[in-house]
Amino acid sequence: MPPIIGGVGLVVAFIIYSIVSKFPSGEGKIADIASEIHIGAMVFMKREYSILAMFAAVVTVLLFVGFRSWHTPVAFVVGALCSATAGYVGMFSATKANVRTTVAANTKGAASALTVAFYGGSIMGLTIASMGLLGLGALYLLFGSDPAHAEAIHGFGMGASSVALFSRVGGGIFTKSADVGADLVGKVEAGIPEDDPRNPGVIADNVGDNVGDVAGMGSDIFESYCGSMIASIAIASAMTVAAVTELGGAREQLMFAPLALASLGLFCSIAGILIVRVMSSKSPEVALRIGTIGATVIFMIAAYILLSAMGISTPVWLCVVSGAAGGIIIGLVTEYYTGGKPVQKIAKGGETGPATVMISGLAAGMESVVIPVLSIAGIILIASFLLPEGAGVYGVGIGAVGMLGTVGITMAIDAYGPVADNAGGIAEMAGLGEETREITDGLDEVGNTTAAIGKGFAIGAAGLAALAIIAAYIETVSMRVDNFALNIENPKVLMGMFLGGIFPMLVSAITMRAVGDAAFDMIKEIRRQFKEIPGLLEGNAKPDTGRCVDIATRAALAKMVLPGVLAVASPVVVGFLLGPEALGGMLAGALVCCVLMALFMANAGGAWDNAKKFVEKGNFGGKGSDVHAAAVVGDTVGDPFKDTSGPAMNILINVMAIVSLVIAPLL
Repeated sequence: MPPIIGGVGLVVAFIIYSIVSKFPSGEGKIADIASEIHIGAMVFMKREYSILAMFAAVVTVLLFVGFRSWHTPVAFVVGALCSATAGYVGMFSATKANVRTTVAANTKGAASALTVAFYGGSIMGLTIASMGLLGLGALYLLFGSDPAHAEAIHGFGMGASSVALFSRVGGGIFTKSADVGADLVGKVEAGIPEDDPRNPGVIADNVGDNVGDVAGMGSDIFESYCGSMIASIAIASAMTVAAVTELGGAREQLMFAPLALASLGLFCSIAGILIVRVMSSKSPEVALRIGTIGATVIFMIAAYILLSAMGISTPVWLCVVSGAAGGIIIGLVTEYYTGGKPVQKIAKGGETGPATVMISGLAAGMESVVIPVLSIAGIILIASFLLPEGAGVYGVGIGAVGMLGTVGITMAIDAYGPVADNAGGIAEMAGLGEETREITDGLDEVGNTTAAIGKGFAIGAAGLAALAIIAAYIETVSMRVDNFALNIENPKVLMGMFLGGIFPMLVSAITMRAVGDAAFDMIKEIRRQFKEIPGLLEGNAKPDTGRCVDIATRAALAKMVLPGVLAVASPVVVGFLLGPEALGGMLAGALVCCVLMALFMANAGGAWDNAKKFVEKGNFGGKGSDVHAAAVVGDTVGDPFKDTSGPAMNILINVMAIVSLVIAPLL
């Protein structure tokens, strides 16, 4: 059933794409701007995927040599293809929906514009869920019932994670180098509005929204979604007979439960999308929230019926509920810190200059870590309390599946954000009226919050998924190594924990520096064009936007390779040189550091961004004031925090964990 349901989901996604395509796409200047954004995004994706293909080919050969079997390499290739396809389809659809959202806002009003933008995001969400069920479900049919080859499924997760890391890091470097350059030179130095057509960097900025926040984020969520299912299947396959008996049902039922829950979640996501469509006449914030929470509640109820029908005990269902509820809590906390009182305090700090803006933002980001981490700890505690000894880690994996079960609707509201942002940019560049800008700005404001919620949700889900994968790694090694345990008194384990803490810091430094270097080149180019192109600032000449797109593309492709190689190679090096105990310790240290760093950076960056927008609404002096200049500085620092380095953390730990699980039989 999962592959069939995945196929159904793709059909629904195609139907929604057809509906979006029927909305008018504009003409003249609007169509030209949209075409530039679409072509820029497609060119970047083509070049990025060509590099990814070479990396995947090398890894496939190494897997074939290491395992001397075709099963794991094939699973790796399938996982990489499914992840790349999900990201590509989502980005392609987003670049078609953005201009249609602009035209709908200009001709039909807010409700119609919300529908188009949300449908554009829904294609991304449904494609992620569907490709996961289609690819992983098909591999489960091939290998799941054969103990000799069941571990080959882990290769699917490794393929998905590898693509996700490259896509997220590459897209993040692209979008933030363009964003920082366009903001600093355009807003602060030239004093022109955001997305002003005179700014050479605005097309690159809008392209970046698609390759980073749609394609990159889609691959990010896809690998956590599939990783949670893979880990749960692996844990169930290694559980003791006594634990299986207490959970009810046969071992095969427990192994199949994650796929069954994900299949159910796809239908619940479709129901949530319909709810948003029905509620579109209300404010965007209300419609999106009702749709998201409604889909989650439906999923909780339906999951109980499904698991009961499979003969699986109620405590397993409670683990699903704890995961789904934890996702909502993390999302609400993220919403508060990136859209509530902390944002206003950061904006007020601008009255005394950029330094206080930075201090307030850092404090807010650090504080925002507390409740999400307590929520993750609570899910772990509930699983260990409800399930029998030896089965608690299965509950953690199922909790991650519960959190990601309605990924279709969750990712839909996340991808809605960059679509709405692009729509506002197109409206500004095309010179549409104030009424249209008010509608697109309203959609964009909600989109900023939904994107921040999506980032928080992605981090929580990645943390749980990585924990489950690490548990599966321990179970796999324990079956082959006598008395294997991760004891903190073991020097190798303790050393590994400190080694693990290095990688989040190192990857953050690499990605932050990459954005800084690329932004430096972007700023120089924008300044050059303002100086050397006669009449550009007066609006009498056209900027060379292609040059800025090329700068961001070259920087992203050059700088994304090293973090990917570090994430894939480090478990192999540590595992084979220092042993499975050191590798287990390294995963534990990296997991804790990655989750804390990801939450801190994502929420601090989101808070700085919305503080700038709060000032731009007319508060504390509004646009052009000293407070606004201070807030722009905070937003500039926050950009790589929230869209490059922060998101790289949750993918980093998943890549390290899934690579460790894949090589576990060889250690």
